[in-house]
Amino acid sequence: MSKRQLAMVMDLNKCIGCQTCTVACKTQWTNRNGREYMYWNNVETYPGDGYPKKWMEQGGGFDAAGDLQDGIIPNIEADYGVPWDYNYESLASVNVLGNDADKDGYSIKGAETPGLHPTTEPTWGPNWDEDEGAGNFPSDNYFFYLPRICNHCTNPGCLSACPRDAIFKRDEDGVVLVDLDRCQGYRYCIAGCPYKKIYFNPKISKSEKCILCFPRVEQGLPPACAQQCVGRIRFVGFLDDEESQVYKLVHKHKVALPLRSDYGTQPNIYYIPPTESPAKFDAEGKIIEGSTRVPMEELEALFGKEVHGVVEKLKAEQKTRKETGKSEILDLLIAFNHSEMFRLDNNYYQEVAKAKGQSPLAPVDTRYVKGKHTKVAFGGGHH
Repeated sequence: MSKRQLAMVMDLNKCIGCQTCTVACKTQWTNRNGREYMYWNNVETYPGDGYPKKWMEQGGGFDAAGDLQDGIIPNIEADYGVPWDYNYESLASVNVLGNDADKDGYSIKGAETPGLHPTTEPTWGPNWDEDEGAGNFPSDNYFFYLPRICNHCTNPGCLSACPRDAIFKRDEDGVVLVDLDRCQGYRYCIAGCPYKKIYFNPKISKSEKCILCFPRVEQGLPPACAQQCVGRIRFVGFLDDEESQVYKLVHKHKVALPLRSDYGTQPNIYYIPPTESPAKFDAEGKIIEGSTRVPMEELEALFGKEVHGVVEKLKAEQKTRKETGKSEILDLLIAFNHSEMFRLDNNYYQEVAKAKGQSPLAPVDTRYVKGKHTKVAFGGGHH
């Protein structure tokens, strides 16, 4: 058991599906050296098959008795999709209609495919079914965005499945990591993770995953996906820090819920469920008063029975805010000040470094250094 747990809360009511978080993670961690197909952070359209394809149907996690469930290892080509590029370079040197194009502009058999096209035939990929959702347009169709990273679980399925003891939780903050020196690429961890958020690197024959940007956190910077989020949906802090937004949303107000807690891994990434959706239309295109498009059954499947009470509470808070102008929950979720969204407790990390005989790292940015062990900021602004 880790001494403390670093956690994240994501507000699904504010996610616009822009993929800025995905790009921030991809460019920082997974754009080369066998990681090209990996998306440690991705934003899925729900309902949808997700990434990897149909990940919720691929097993892993624990049963009610606490026994590890069998899982499968997704196929890179079929379930993730092999990354592809486009023929940008050839466009500058060949006829864009194709070599030996006929008089109508169509390429004859055997000639180069004309125009811009993928260099390989795509089969699947992240956001393959983006914005499709479910229902019938325009009467009752619906979807929402579901950002996903590793849940840095308290009881990780990947850790329990690894026969090499190559996966561990950091004592100082509960971040789940892979010891690449011990990993032999057996991939039991991938089968054991019900969220399928651990990946196999075919170039080095080892497993890799989201590291919650711990090198950034140790220097006072939030995870890249959180800091770059334009919708301000992500809050990061320690679950034992009673002043953090994470603590208040998860423990004090109890409006943030884990994803698929029925998997038994005790995830530490939490979500504010979507509370609003447009009304449905009848056959004549008229609004059906009192209707809502996102079925509560869908939300219950993701977040458990507690989601009913959470949605009711959030709607009640909205009403209270309209009537009185006050609501601590809504003030937290609106996130007026970006610097208040992250409490990274820099003094704590410096003390951990000293205890390990290492040189403490000075914060790169002092806006986010507050925490349970860091009562006073270092002055604000960038170093």
